[in-house]
Amino acid sequence: MAGMGLSFEAWLFFPQLPELADFAKALPDLPIVLNHMGGLQRVGPYANRDDEVMDIWRKGIKAVADCPNVMVKLGGIGMPRTGFDWHSRVEPIGSEELAKDISHLMNYCIEKFGPDRCMFESNFPVDKVSYSYNVMYNAFKRLSMDYSSAERAAMFHDNAVSAYRIAV
Repeated sequence: MAGMGLSFEAWLFFPQLPELADFAKALPDLPIVLNHMGGLQRVGPYANRDDEVMDIWRKGIKAVADCPNVMVKLGGIGMPRTGFDWHSRVEPIGSEELAKDISHLMNYCIEKFGPDRCMFESNFPVDKVSYSYNVMYNAFKRLSMDYSSAERAAMFHDNAVSAYRIAV
């Protein structure tokens, strides 16, 4: 794939992050994009185990972030499997509350990968069950307010252009 100028998109669940790190180390010339912040899951067998789940997720994110050929997409957390209740609310969540709810996840990824290897992503229409497209992007804007203009441009646009080799 690397020899053909292609990249590898990784969509997996958080317990598999160490395997992705091993894969990335074995193929350092292959650009890899980790989708949906590493597949955090806090329902089913992972429900009511946040301390354990978050520890495994954080360690996995760090292991993958230590591989310079991996970028991460920040988003895809509107799916009910992430364990938030947004999909079951009568009153939809707004961008201020959404930004507050997801800030610890987003900030951890940005801290580990750096703004130069992060891309804000939409996961629509899948995430529509939990919030609107506008609410999500406004939450991303709120979350990124403390970053420089260049860092914000990187996370909202430039990194995607680079990762996907988009001619602009």
